[in-house]
Amino acid sequence: MTNGTMAVKTYVQQYAPVPTALDALPQPPAGFTGREDDLAYILGVLDPDRTDGPAVAVLSGWGGVGKTTLAYASGHAAQERGWYTGVLLVDLHGYDPYPAQAEDALEALLRSLGVRPEHLPPPGAGREALYRSQLNARQEAGERLLVVADNASAVAQVQPLLPPGHHGMLVTSRHRLTGLGRMRTVNSLQPEDAVALLEAALKNNDPDDVRVEQEPEAAERVASACGYLPLALQITAALLAQDPGQPLTERADALGDAEGILDGLSDGERSLRTMFDQSLERLTPQEQDLFRLLSLNPGPDIATPAATVLADQPQAATERLLARLAASHLIERTPAARGRWQMHDLLRAYAHEQAEAARGRGRAPNRRYDQARGRLIDYYVQRAEAADTHLDPPGSPASSWFQDRPQALAWFDAERENLIALALDHTSPRTGLDLGFALGSYLRWRRRLQDLVVVRARALHVCQTLQDTSNEAGAWSNLGIALGELRRFDEAVRAHQTALDLFQRSGDTHGAATAWNNLGTAYRGMGRFDEAVAAGRRAVEMLSAVQDWFLTGEAWGEVAETLSAAGAPPSQVREAWEQSATAYTRADADEEAAASRTRADAVEAPEGHPPVETQPPSDGMSLPENG
Repeated sequence: MTNGTMAVKTYVQQYAPVPTALDALPQPPAGFTGREDDLAYILGVLDPDRTDGPAVAVLSGWGGVGKTTLAYASGHAAQERGWYTGVLLVDLHGYDPYPAQAEDALEALLRSLGVRPEHLPPPGAGREALYRSQLNARQEAGERLLVVADNASAVAQVQPLLPPGHHGMLVTSRHRLTGLGRMRTVNSLQPEDAVALLEAALKNNDPDDVRVEQEPEAAERVASACGYLPLALQITAALLAQDPGQPLTERADALGDAEGILDGLSDGERSLRTMFDQSLERLTPQEQDLFRLLSLNPGPDIATPAATVLADQPQAATERLLARLAASHLIERTPAARGRWQMHDLLRAYAHEQAEAARGRGRAPNRRYDQARGRLIDYYVQRAEAADTHLDPPGSPASSWFQDRPQALAWFDAERENLIALALDHTSPRTGLDLGFALGSYLRWRRRLQDLVVVRARALHVCQTLQDTSNEAGAWSNLGIALGELRRFDEAVRAHQTALDLFQRSGDTHGAATAWNNLGTAYRGMGRFDEAVAAGRRAVEMLSAVQDWFLTGEAWGEVAETLSAAGAPPSQVREAWEQSATAYTRADADEEAAASRTRADAVEAPEGHPPVETQPPSDGMSLPENG
């Protein structure tokens, strides 16, 4: 307030630029490639001989994916075929602070059609009617125009611009604008096309730039770090052009820094972060919050129930928010699995950046994100432990969270990458231990042995870090089994000997028995048959003493396998299999008992039937996976 008078601020709003001609469609930038399928689809929609609907195509996808470039290329291709005599282009600025309104776009299009300013009707139905009449007149004169409405953010911006008759239209948007025409989602480029774009953009600046040819592997790394997004690749090419002496390896290393990747994708005029900011600002507060929370998921995609845990609200409400995020192309539905959602790597980096900013720092940080991550970790651990109960020996208690073993295995299959990423997360050591135990049987069942070794080694490291002596022996034992399954027998023997020593020191007879059995299995792999048989018989003796008949059956089976591999008399091999069958029978494990009897019979009749396996191939005996 000045001199008793309220100061008045004046805002000047800029609308979409006015097209000046019917041939104002820009050429695609250098390096346009890899869009053959998209082009074919769009041209199929724009073909004037089509009779199954209006020639309207809506291209949607996240910011920077190349929608506008594809629209330009499609428009030129349609004109080259003689389908359209001219193009009307209008930028709706849908993600700017002040998007163009439909009446402003209509004014721009009418001026392009030659309507003098004094003849323009006021905003409203009259302006739309004049637009349609102008296009109808062009059609009667033998003209067919293509309207390109770029950068729309809402159906209301576009609906009044739909051309009548045989004219065509292309719309680009970061949202799925349903109800306008045929929709096409524009995705990132294929890796080889991304490298080709990078090379073409560099050579457009300097025909003698041969960095892509000289460093093909580094070029692939650059393209990958750019997420195969055309805008990110164009920005990177511009930065490389500004520094012609920079090797691609150096640029790839800089972009590979996950903490600052978005900083490396700005050339002063164009910025991927700015584009993502514009998309985020169009969301409701609830949608923004869930977008940020999704970055807390450890793996590449997330199921709706897990997202519901993050959001801490009813599943139906979470599903609606997820669908709206997908409509904005900030997340995508996982193609191969219903009810799962994924996020582009660069968007994930952006979401993580946003979450860190929302979490805040200082004396009163926002604990909501730490609490949400804690809920998600608990969800994964509890479900993994529940699913693991269905992989235990027959007769063991099974969690009611899963109906049966196939459902438990299917859940593990879907969540494997999330669970392994969480198990290896150094910020949650206890989680690494819990998941290390819970994942063991599943990874052996699916024969994902490299993953198994990594997870087992991590669990052992956590035990040692936390000085968890009660679980360390079991962790050594489990690591030894995994190493044996990869035929790394020397390492397996050392692991089992360490486990045996720890079990004996603590007086754990049951654990020591399993360690003897596993040691025998590793010795057999090395061809040390006498030591293997001796270790196996020691395991049988100790397991029988504690009346663990199921594991006794397994141990006798290992002895039988060793005797057979060592060329022992058939009577000894047969007796060991019969002992295995007897132990399994005492454990009420009928299928395993039948399999052992079949093996015993096969010793007398070498051409007999092979055993029926009801468990994954065994290379050792695991302790109960809770340590």
